[in-house]
Amino acid sequence: MAGGFEEPHALFDIRGRSAVVVGASGAFGALASRTLAAAGAKLTLAASRAGELESLAGACRSHATDVQVIARRSNTEADAEAIAAAAVNRFGAIDILVVASGMNDVSSIVEMSPGRFARVMEANVTGAWLMARAAGVHMIRQGRGGKVVLTSSARGLLGHPAGYSAYCASKSAVDGITRALGCEWGKYAITVNAIAPTVFRSPLTAWMFEDNEKARSARAGFLTRVPLGRLGEPADLAGPLLFLCSRASDFYTGHILYADGGYTAG
Repeated sequence: MAGGFEEPHALFDIRGRSAVVVGASGAFGALASRTLAAAGAKLTLAASRAGELESLAGACRSHATDVQVIARRSNTEADAEAIAAAAVNRFGAIDILVVASGMNDVSSIVEMSPGRFARVMEANVTGAWLMARAAGVHMIRQGRGGKVVLTSSARGLLGHPAGYSAYCASKSAVDGITRALGCEWGKYAITVNAIAPTVFRSPLTAWMFEDNEKARSARAGFLTRVPLGRLGEPADLAGPLLFLCSRASDFYTGHILYADGGYTAG
């Protein structure tokens, strides 16, 4: 049989690929780093917190893969270019880029200053745009395609009554970047997609998984909108990430993949 069907699992093989993970010390960034390390990728991990990066790098090296860290965020052109250059200098190329950095600032719009709004947009939109741009220069020059995965949210599609005007706007913008670059870079065989989770288990959301009245009440209210009837677990994001970083997704670009248990379907 032709087309890779002899060994379908080989479509997901990323062993030896050079992967950059930005925002690696955050919940999704750490998950992405461990997933790609376990799959055999060579890693360049970037984030502002050097201590957490080193700890994460140690965990990734347990999979016998090569890992380097760079204590930078991608919120300036110089930083984004330095992260990309570090990967090329160490591993000779960039095959995969995962932008997992971001932030939220919950506030009603009338109480949020323009400066606070700008910080959310800088972290979630400008940083992603700059990092995609910096990595894209190398991917285009390499001439062998590439994989770009941005981090969106269900809130890029849906509003929220609790003061998410900055966050929703920023994730909608990430969706726009994803679609625009999917179109722009198709001719280079560079796919650009985004993972858009809803609530999944992380240090920030751990309280929602606890067995107490506050957590049970919050879960019950939220889960009325989730057809699969549960909150997300890290493994629910690992599979889609590997798909988007591998040859299995070569005909998928410009998509927002909602890892949300059906939340956005209803």
